[in-house]
Amino acid sequence: MIYVALLRGINVGGKNKVDMKMLKLTFENAGMTDVVTYINTGNIIFSHHNLSKAELAHVLEEVIYKDFELHIRVVIRSIDEIRQIMDAVPDTWQNDKHMKSDVLFLWEDIDDESVLENLVIKPDIDTVTYVPGAVLWSVAKKDVTKSGLSRIVGTKLYKQMTVRNVNTARKIYELMQTAPR
Repeated sequence: MIYVALLRGINVGGKNKVDMKMLKLTFENAGMTDVVTYINTGNIIFSHHNLSKAELAHVLEEVIYKDFELHIRVVIRSIDEIRQIMDAVPDTWQNDKHMKSDVLFLWEDIDDESVLENLVIKPDIDTVTYVPGAVLWSVAKKDVTKSGLSRIVGTKLYKQMTVRNVNTARKIYELMQTAPR
């Protein structure tokens, strides 16, 4: 099965520095195959055939701690789950000079449509959708400071998700589609 591991909070603002070549080796030493990293924010595509997603997350969190001495949370999504998420992202959404569009990947314990009730959503500014495994959020760049999205940073809820912009999410899905089967 093809998966992506999304690591939360590495190589951000000079904190939790992790070399991607070393991380790739860590994954391979833990039994993952066909390992590919994408940019240095913790996106690792790999194959594995025996463990559940929860078991994979546990194993990977342990080996990351062993090799890097960092407590890093890991979200695991299968290619089918990423396909479902990416199919829900409107084709017009971009992360560019006009638009900020993100995929907020959710940990299992908050992965439910009711998560929207805990977000500050400004309907006249924010476009927000829940899809199993993620919240999709888009706002015009000129309105980012007025968006409810900016209010989530630092909250308890924010610590239960990891965010990728839609351009990165699309590239992850593309890499998963071309991964050896």
